[in-house]
Amino acid sequence: MRLTREQVLGLLPHRPPFLLVDEVVDGEPGVRCTAVRRLRDDDWWFAGHFPGTPVMPGVLIVEALAQTAAIAAASAGPETVEEGASPEGGAGPTGGKIGLFAGIDKVRFKRVCRPGDTLTLEAEIVAVHGPVGRAKVKATVEGQLACRGELMFAVVDAAAVAAGETKL
Repeated sequence: MRLTREQVLGLLPHRPPFLLVDEVVDGEPGVRCTAVRRLRDDDWWFAGHFPGTPVMPGVLIVEALAQTAAIAAASAGPETVEEGASPEGGAGPTGGKIGLFAGIDKVRFKRVCRPGDTLTLEAEIVAVHGPVGRAKVKATVEGQLACRGELMFAVVDAAAVAAGETKL
């Protein structure tokens, strides 16, 4: 599975500047996804984290990994993301569903990520029970481990989230 940035926008509800995946370079719908994020000097977080020594915040690395896991789940269409989502839209804007964090476990950071680095983001869906799933994730730069962990997500109705009616 390869997806351009435009195709990623069809699967995720995220939009710039919070879209943290540039493209998908490999994967198997509903099972795993490998994406990349090229870190640029003008990425919004580098101006304040930290001036003179820019470092990508760890929470944003985890968010990039969560977006990668969401692509893996959403790319499978309705058999993975509850009824009502379409294969064209997955869990993104046209599917009526949205993926939310339900938990973050065993996350460890092993390398600083700076402007000029290319993050390789990997996510493998290891369990799905109804609308809740778990993914093992890792981020590397030139083969060096930057971050690893496990993420839990819940695929919920976007309208319910907008109305403040969703509990995880």
